[in-house]
Amino acid sequence: MRICCFIDEYGQRAYGKDLDDGTAIPLIGDPFEGAFELMTDIPDFIAPVTERHPPVTPTDVWCIGKNYAEHVREFGGDAPELPVVFMKPSGCVIPDGEAIVLPRCQRDGPEVDYEAELAVVIGYGPEDRPCRNVSADEALSFVFGYTCANDVSARQWQKKYGGGQWVRGKSFDTFCPLGPSITTARPCFDGDEDVITDPQNLAISCTINGETRQSDTTANMMVPVAELIAFISQDTTLWPGAVILTGTPSGVGMASDPPRLLRDGDEVAVTIEKIGTLTNPVRDAR
Repeated sequence: MRICCFIDEYGQRAYGKDLDDGTAIPLIGDPFEGAFELMTDIPDFIAPVTERHPPVTPTDVWCIGKNYAEHVREFGGDAPELPVVFMKPSGCVIPDGEAIVLPRCQRDGPEVDYEAELAVVIGYGPEDRPCRNVSADEALSFVFGYTCANDVSARQWQKKYGGGQWVRGKSFDTFCPLGPSITTARPCFDGDEDVITDPQNLAISCTINGETRQSDTTANMMVPVAELIAFISQDTTLWPGAVILTGTPSGVGMASDPPRLLRDGDEVAVTIEKIGTLTNPVRDAR
């Protein structure tokens, strides 16, 4: 099932089954706190999605760098021996439709880049077990679902002015668009076929103003989703709602010659098979 979070016609925040036409069937209950069900007591009840929220409010946002070989090569680097892990603050998460804001503190001219990524949303595992010290073989049983992400990056802050760390350049407000909805990893109801059982077989792309910049498949991840979950969960609890961004394919703006970085008025669209398209305009804070 595809689950969205939205403001309904009464101004209330709600989760619902996304019908992909500006409406949703509301859910009773919170998908990340336990059991939930479709609102079926009112026949054919459909709510207008007047405003989208991120489909998950992350407990943590874990990120993986250098996870596609072609992306590593476009920057002239070597493939890492272990997953490159960093984090974004949950406060930089924005929904589908909200603007990515180019920060006032950009260094050395335009530097903000796009990175299309598959995002993994963690849930509870078998018997409501939290995700901690899980093996790769059992890791996918702890996945609630998947959504689109854009790991927006200020490259000069990432490379020069972050003290040797990536976090600062990845963490400005609005630098983590998520959405438009979550496609669940398992059926939620009888007859529910809108699921992702294999995260390593999804087409992923990014367009800027309609021009394709990134186009790949999650099959080309060097470290697959299950192994990433097992690696991050070592002595670390990934509570329901934790999000893992799994790396970006080649085609980012900084690697172009000359660089093609985001500018005021651009529109960025991240599309992932079986999930949908996450679209965000770009605005310059200055």
